[in-house]
Amino acid sequence: MDAGPVARAGTGGRFPYDGTLDAFLARHGGDVEAAVRAAAAAEIMPRFRRLEAHEVDEKTGPHDLVTDADRKAEVRLTEELARLLPGSLVVGEEAVHADPRVYEAIRGEAPVWIVDPVDGTRQFVRGDTGFCTLVALARGGELLASWTYAPAREQFATAIRGRGAFLDGAPLRSGSPRPDRDLEVATSHPDYTTEAQKRSLLGLRTDGVRPRPCGSAGLEYLDVARGELDATAFTWEAAWDHAAGLLLVEEAGGTHLTRAGVPFRITGGNALPFTAARDGDTARRVAHLLNA
Repeated sequence: MDAGPVARAGTGGRFPYDGTLDAFLARHGGDVEAAVRAAAAAEIMPRFRRLEAHEVDEKTGPHDLVTDADRKAEVRLTEELARLLPGSLVVGEEAVHADPRVYEAIRGEAPVWIVDPVDGTRQFVRGDTGFCTLVALARGGELLASWTYAPAREQFATAIRGRGAFLDGAPLRSGSPRPDRDLEVATSHPDYTTEAQKRSLLGLRTDGVRPRPCGSAGLEYLDVARGELDATAFTWEAAWDHAAGLLLVEEAGGTHLTRAGVPFRITGGNALPFTAARDGDTARRVAHLLNA
């Protein structure tokens, strides 16, 4: 990973961390994990299966929910992550909902934390364990590190560019699908797809492929990295859903492609749908089917 230097304060608007992002991650990667665990312990798990009606709201509609756990965990993570890396910015799902201009930080040159405090809010509201907290660190559109925490399942996955992916300290390898079995592909849920996107996803309804609606995107990416899911096919670009998982899959040996046959960019402008898969052959096959 060549993350470049992070300059001292007072040098033409550059950043005050005295060192490189490599050095920051080597020194503080464990502190980021601790911050994620602490936010979940303080703000998410005490509300799991205990949510009151007034703690759940709709954002854009009945399939787009937000809870007090989302809001409070994001506030806590925003404060802690910015403190750990002075001069960094934070792009959180709920902050962007309140002010879409916040998203522009992903396209800038400052180190940026990309945060989804509760990925899989619908599952969280239902009392299902299939939710997680996602944090990624990026700069100039390049993903550098990621943290995926499923507190109700006691699973914690991490990845640092060029240094591998790990689940609870054990290395992750995505491997390749068995040629004698149908590909299992998690796809965008029908509730979140347009008619054009539904038509594209219909390309997966063919011999040798077994599509199903996805749950938490972060946990689907984790399953690809673990070799327990062959691929995803997603139709939206929101970086907080994808950033952590994409790096996790890459560092486990997998890859990702858009319909245009190029890697997905967290800065946007992608040809959708796109896929993340256990290996290159699978990614190319799924991308081809999405163009059928």
